[in-house]
Amino acid sequence: MLPQEFIRIKRDGGQLAEADIREFIQGVTADRVSEGQIAAFTMATYFNGMTRAEAVALTMAMRDSGRVLDWKALNLNGPVVDKHSTGGVGDVVSLMLGPMLAACGCYVPMISGRGLGHTGGTLDKLDSIPGYQTNISIEKFQSVVRDVGVAIIGQTAELAPADKRIYATRDVTATVESIPLITASILSKKLAAGLDALVMDVKVGSGAFMPTLEKSRHLANSIVEVGNGAGMTTTALLTDMNEALAPCAGNAIEVRCAIDYLTGKSRPARLHEVTMALCVELLASSGQFEDKVAGNARLERSLSDGTAAEIFQKMVAALGGPTDFVEHADRYLARAAVIRPVLAPADGMVQAFDTRKLGLAVVTLGGGRQRASDVIDPAVGLSEIVAVGREVKRGDLLMNIQAASIEAAERAQASVMDAITFGDPPAACTGHARTSAVVEVVRLP
Repeated sequence: MLPQEFIRIKRDGGQLAEADIREFIQGVTADRVSEGQIAAFTMATYFNGMTRAEAVALTMAMRDSGRVLDWKALNLNGPVVDKHSTGGVGDVVSLMLGPMLAACGCYVPMISGRGLGHTGGTLDKLDSIPGYQTNISIEKFQSVVRDVGVAIIGQTAELAPADKRIYATRDVTATVESIPLITASILSKKLAAGLDALVMDVKVGSGAFMPTLEKSRHLANSIVEVGNGAGMTTTALLTDMNEALAPCAGNAIEVRCAIDYLTGKSRPARLHEVTMALCVELLASSGQFEDKVAGNARLERSLSDGTAAEIFQKMVAALGGPTDFVEHADRYLARAAVIRPVLAPADGMVQAFDTRKLGLAVVTLGGGRQRASDVIDPAVGLSEIVAVGREVKRGDLLMNIQAASIEAAERAQASVMDAITFGDPPAACTGHARTSAVVEVVRLP
């Protein structure tokens, strides 16, 4: 079928045949379909959507546009699993989840991304570790997963190459928010990684990619239905992003947080809740620990006996980082030149954060990119972020700004204060009344 005829069907609200979708995606990969035709297809899909059958067919065709990893030849003795997050602020879960699952007998080939907009990127965090290589061959990737249990690397051109062309077009044609296109983009790469099971972490709230709970729920349902329709056991958690997940944001700062979590120095409650919930969901859905109580206990043991921290260290060393990184992280992680405390201007309660503004403050400090060519400063960011619901006195610490200069810290302070809503605490309130960070779980009926 001619590309223009294929586009016309979707433009007019028709349903595309599986064979035609596959032919179109083959044309995208082989450069037989132009950028203009990709743009027309993505815009038609944005306005008219897709049926579940179309979304599954698109996902599978994008998966098959490149190499699909096969783990059978490696004779692994456990399931191959992964998680994916829609992105947030202070979301350092991947650095702990991978080693914890590996300690429980899973294999975790995690292909991660860089920061986008106000959200942090796992690869940018790992770049804080001297020598750590996120750009490696598929063969090296598979050998590290086999030997260590987990490897976290960047997207390779061999996996789902059609997605790269389509995503680049979506990015400049205002079609990024299309649910079927988001679904196919995420799942084509995860299916190409040869997973047995996937859990999605779909963020909800002021720091989330999707602007409303309804749209976050729609995305979660789409990913669960299409992932399972494509033969990969897929579940999703909706988790709260109305405040930073960890009490910090910034690349080296978050790596320190992950090390403290794995070694037991500090396990912030919200971060621990989400990390454990995602891990337990994967252990259950992959069949590794169908009893969630037993899975939870095994995960806790991986932390308490140091196994997860040891696996993280082995992964870092296997991918080029220091062999003593976990033990001596402060020797290797950059520190900011300026640390500026942000203090409460009056007595009251921290009622809310605009988490997106907190993320953008990190970007303007140099911890993210305003242009694709920007070089990230790994040292900068926010630390010791106070929790929502905390009652404070005038002069109490709200957070620390870690910056490259006094001027940068001053600019960030104005942005940070604009992101915080203060008010009087309720009469019966004492301290911080924490609510669950896990909003919903989405599975097939």
